[in-house]
Parts: sequence; structure tokens; C-alpha cells
Amino acid sequence: MNINDQQVPLFRRGYRLQWEPTQDCHVILYPEGMAKLNESATAILQLVDGKRPLAALIAELNARFPDAGGVDEDVKTFFIQAVEQKWIIFRELA
Repeated sequence: MNINDQQVPLFRRGYRLQWEPTQDCHVILYPEGMAKLNESATAILQLVDGKRPLAALIAELNARFPDAGGVDEDVKTFFIQAVEQKWIIFRELA
């Protein structure tokens, strides 16, 4: 799968990010169950609003974590996996 910096990530219908106190972590809730998220996945998915393109999310994460030395490829890899897991879809920037 190839994703473009100007495409907009959004949660698939029926999927949402939520803090789950019993799991003591953020999770993706979906009709068939839930998936626990680590801190990195949570930091990325908290920025998904269905309005901003991938480039804007990456820029914000690079600003938030300057010591990481650039998160561009890691974020893109994460989103490819999120699409494969069916959590996220991409649409073209309007």
C-alpha cells in the first residue's frame, strides 16, 4: 500500500479511540472487539480528526518529539498497518 502525505486519515465507521480504565490504556474499539494501544500508537491516533492530511500529523509529531530525529517513516509504517488492521481509511484532501 502506498499512502500520500496529502491524504487524510480517518477512523473507519464503527471504530474509535478511547481510554479504557480496566485496561489502563487507550484502545481502538470496534464492532468485533478492541485492540490495546501502546503510547506511540496512541500519540499518533489522537491526532486523527478526519480533517488534517498526513503531512500535518507528521509535522505535529516531529515538533512534539524533536529528540526522535524525525518520525516520518515510522508514522507512515504505522498507518499502513492501521489500514491493514482496518482501523483507518484514507481519503483525498478536499
